[in-house]
Amino acid sequence: MERKRRLAARVGVFGVGLAAYWPQFPGLRERLVGYQRAVEAHLTELGAEVISAGLIDTPEGGRGAGEQFARENLDLIVCSIGTYATSSQVLPVVQRQHAPVLVLNLQPVAALDYDHTDTAEWLANCTACAVPELAGVFARARIPFNVVTGTLYDDERAWGAIGEWVTAASVARTVRRARFGFLGHTYPGMLDMHTDIAMHQAQLGTHIELLEMEDLQTRVEAATDAETAAKEAEIRATFTFAEPGSDPIAAPVTDDALNRAARIACGLERMADDFALDGLAYYYRGLDNGPFEQLAAGLIVGNSLLTARGIPTAGEGDLQTCVAMLIMDRLGVGGSFTEFMAMDFNDDILLMGHDGPGHLAISAAPPTLRALEVFHGKRGGGLSVEFTVRTGPVTILGLTQTAEGRLKLLAAEGECLPGPVLRTGNTNSRLQFPGGPAAFIERWCAEGPTHHVALGLGHQTSTLRKLSRMLGLDLAVVE
Repeated sequence: MERKRRLAARVGVFGVGLAAYWPQFPGLRERLVGYQRAVEAHLTELGAEVISAGLIDTPEGGRGAGEQFARENLDLIVCSIGTYATSSQVLPVVQRQHAPVLVLNLQPVAALDYDHTDTAEWLANCTACAVPELAGVFARARIPFNVVTGTLYDDERAWGAIGEWVTAASVARTVRRARFGFLGHTYPGMLDMHTDIAMHQAQLGTHIELLEMEDLQTRVEAATDAETAAKEAEIRATFTFAEPGSDPIAAPVTDDALNRAARIACGLERMADDFALDGLAYYYRGLDNGPFEQLAAGLIVGNSLLTARGIPTAGEGDLQTCVAMLIMDRLGVGGSFTEFMAMDFNDDILLMGHDGPGHLAISAAPPTLRALEVFHGKRGGGLSVEFTVRTGPVTILGLTQTAEGRLKLLAAEGECLPGPVLRTGNTNSRLQFPGGPAAFIERWCAEGPTHHVALGLGHQTSTLRKLSRMLGLDLAVVE
């Protein structure tokens, strides 16, 4: 199965200038067109699919560009200011769109040569003049916008921010077109996990495919011996096998258990292909060691492989965290199913992890398979996974629902520290957040979270702030 990746953002770009200047200052328009082409080339290098409306210098041209952009299904509109332009030229370009606007106030030079700058040269660097006017009009027109200010060439700060906007637009496009499977039901009693499927589609545009256990069962049974053997070889190449250890519920990894996990992994992969899934939330309780109970208990290995291939899987029927995992995966930073597990007040850390699937991208070493005779709090037993999370900066991302029915993102940046972790068949990490574990949990819980998050590598809140703007969701950053 080919790994799924984020979609390219469709970015509409237009430059602005004032037609009255062209006969007064020959060559000015050509210079501004060159600036705009440099912007478009850099956006393409950042991974954007650029749709250019050219240089807009009259209200009539603005209306024509607005008509063009209205046909293009854009994720982001970039207004590249070349010199002063009236807001009456710019507003028609963006007025018919639902895409946010990024205003680029990028001056070609760091400073004017005061003794040798005439009016034409000043106008060729007069980007800041139009920005307040556009900002005021966009605000009154209720058009979402942001301004990036700096220099046009070799400005790491400005182009770093623009790159984050392109990434956010790409992830937003991916989320809006994602297809999530929901297999089984939510873990009984976990009220924070319950969410409105219609609300997800209304607010995010995602499609939720309700799946039956039979959808998986038939595909597991159809897996051939050759497919199962190939999958078993993949598992052996991906994971190390743990000895039982001291935990009384642990057991050795047997050939039968490995074969069963491989066959189920084949069925999961086929199901993901057949339903074109971009993510999967799952849980099924089962009864009396019946076939569905056995099937549900054998999902962890296959779901870890799916997660590594860009199809994040969230246990306990947690659709909301599955969306957060997809976001982190498409940012390229992992996104592993995680919860608060314990506090270490001596080392000033939180132990965080979960039973069930993890994301191979966050693992510092080949992950471990551990056989468990009992999955705590769940029926059945089988193979579980342990990941040692890479040390260094990390971000946790949650998705919750407010009392008003709005989806809301929560994020926090911390550090993953080296040190001892539990060996219980679960992913564990030692995470440190500002203020220590007690104060952090209090601040986190004040935002009304669910009890799961997606764990990713690096500090990502700068990009997540931009993504929340793209998706129209509130974001609470807990610091």
